Amino acid sequence: MSAGRYSCLLLPLCVSVLAHRQPGAPAASVPAADNSLVWGPGLEANIVLPVRFFYIQAVDGSGKNLTTSPGEKTFEVKIVSPSEPFTRIWIQVLDRQDGSFLVRYRMYATYTDLHIHVLLQDKHVAKSPFILKGPVYHEGCLCPQPVGSVWEAHMRCPQSFAQIDRDLSLYTTVDPDLNAQEIPQRFGQRQSLCHYTVKDNKVYVKTFGEHVGFRIFMDAILLSLTRKVRLPDVEFFVNLGDWPLEKRKPTEKLHPIFSWCGSNNTRDIVMPTYDLTESVLETMGRVSLDMMSVQANTGPPWAEKNATAFWRGRDSRQERLELVKLSRAHPDVIDAAFTNFFFFKHDESLYGPLVKHVSFFDFFKYKYQINIDGTVAAYRLPYLLAGDSVVFKQDSGYYEHFYKELRPWEHYIPVRADLGDLLEKIQWARDHDDEAKTIALAGQRFARSQLMGDSIFCYYFKLFEAYAKLQVTEPKIRKGMELVEQPADDLFPCACHRTTAKEVKDEL
Repeated sequence: MSAGRYSCLLLPLCVSVLAHRQPGAPAASVPAADNSLVWGPGLEANIVLPVRFFYIQAVDGSGKNLTTSPGEKTFEVKIVSPSEPFTRIWIQVLDRQDGSFLVRYRMYATYTDLHIHVLLQDKHVAKSPFILKGPVYHEGCLCPQPVGSVWEAHMRCPQSFAQIDRDLSLYTTVDPDLNAQEIPQRFGQRQSLCHYTVKDNKVYVKTFGEHVGFRIFMDAILLSLTRKVRLPDVEFFVNLGDWPLEKRKPTEKLHPIFSWCGSNNTRDIVMPTYDLTESVLETMGRVSLDMMSVQANTGPPWAEKNATAFWRGRDSRQERLELVKLSRAHPDVIDAAFTNFFFFKHDESLYGPLVKHVSFFDFFKYKYQINIDGTVAAYRLPYLLAGDSVVFKQDSGYYEHFYKELRPWEHYIPVRADLGDLLEKIQWARDHDDEAKTIALAGQRFARSQLMGDSIFCYYFKLFEAYAKLQVTEPKIRKGMELVEQPADDLFPCACHRTTAKEVKDEL
């Protein structure tokens, strides 16, 4: 990962100091400061994200976009606040190896304004310096935009998400009072659930079941959202398990359950997975795999990748056993192996020895990635798409919140559920290399545009907003619910300068 060199005040609160383009690069690939492009949400003060980001496209003196890297240290990025002697901002410039760069930065304090300098050999690039008129709030600042529609406009959220429309179309109304009685009776003894109420933009929760540790992911996104925008009063139940729960037919009485995974045989309301959600919240934090870091670690250029289909994982599904057996029979076509066994008996004569874990970024040394279900949908698909290998996706009854926007043969190569045509599909890709590369790049573009942090926040907000409108009784703080406290921000507290929702209405 191209993290640059850091001049550190208080680790990890660092500012990236990047060297210039390496001497000796061919003249045709030299970017021009005036022609190169800079854009993205990280250049706007009103878009508050855990990690802000923007893009640089290197363009040469003739106006032509570079399509290969001019050198990972070509551009220097500095972020300063004129009113502050020290800016506690960690910056990384990630070389995407295609002539473009992703710049990400995590703020550890709030600033009255920020100046973002993008430099090429000490010359300002495009319209640098970019001035963010403050206050510019950091992730830990409790300062919600009081009007949801204003926040949506700032975030450039889409008008709707098709999956939300599909999920909620089964419910003409939702009765929080009835659900508060019926859902715990129906599911609470056998399943792990969280019962949430958001009231006056504060989060309250009660848990049911034994295994409720995964509520930390839901708590975290709700707290993060309520720091950024005032949520409508809303009451709902979240399934903390892998499998979606609502198996009744639409003609029967359905109970609305929010889940991280959906299926063709259930009626759960689907959210972005806990894995993708955490990676958004903890980018440049405690996670090493996220949608941004993948973009800087896509392996060698397409022509230099290994033309073998690659897979690593555990034994959480019968088809995974078949995949590893297929690999052992055709090692020149498929490299698939288990890293551990948990669900089935490990027969080494059938499945070979366990192998060591491989860095996810090393997956992209291979042209072909196999995505095969685990206990439910394999939650690695967003990251596989974000690379520049082509994904072979098993036909599945399970889906994540974005699956139905993907199109076979455009964003991925489909494979039968029983993997019966996998060898044939890999051979097709080998015989049609240009087409396979085109599919890989289309999948990558989808992930880069639809699965980044701003899109994930928009999805959650639009979901809660649409669901709240279906409620026919008032959401309540029920008996046994506890307040989910916002984390303390004692080190760098912020002052919120926003007007309240009442003041906004008075102005209108």
